[in-house]
Amino acid sequence: MSIDLAVENKLRDMLDRHEIWQVLQRYGRGLDRFDRDLVRSCYFDDAIDDHGSFVGKVEDFTDWAIEVSRSCISHHHNVLNHYCELDGDDAYCETYFLCIRVVASPPHRMSMGRYIDHFQRRKGEWRIANRVTVVEGLFELDESKAAAARRLVVGAEGEQPVARNREDVSYHRPPRPRQARTSRSPTSSS
Repeated sequence: MSIDLAVENKLRDMLDRHEIWQVLQRYGRGLDRFDRDLVRSCYFDDAIDDHGSFVGKVEDFTDWAIEVSRSCISHHHNVLNHYCELDGDDAYCETYFLCIRVVASPPHRMSMGRYIDHFQRRKGEWRIANRVTVVEGLFELDESKAAAARRLVVGAEGEQPVARNREDVSYHRPPRPRQARTSRSPTSSS
């Protein structure tokens, strides 16, 4: 194999891994922002998601997952360690996750585990063909006094507006920062 072909193969592998990683990123963002289309774009139409308490077709899973997310005040998906084994137009991935759910009345919830995914590249696009979610830990989280106080003022003057939909600042192109506060000149005492 020539050096050029070896480099080309490495670049293709890097691009494939990057595209798969982007699917995983879209998935978490879609659930956290209640963006059904974004979640749905991560799966092929014939995919099955085995999510422990839910096993079914992607259309039904997407609706179920967003409804579970809606039961929380805040919901954060984090993807962590990621192992990806490429095999032509198939990829077998193991991705660790940590999900934190803030609910109206503590204790809040945290789950950790792994997504075991079969990705496929069809018509040049990588998506999830099938997923098995392995939950390895469920935890209840107490709320600190500082966190409780801060949660009470979210949305107050000076706070960046948070929306769990397309109104969220993360969808603004470009992002629209808050207006700078006018500073008061310090009074000098003599």
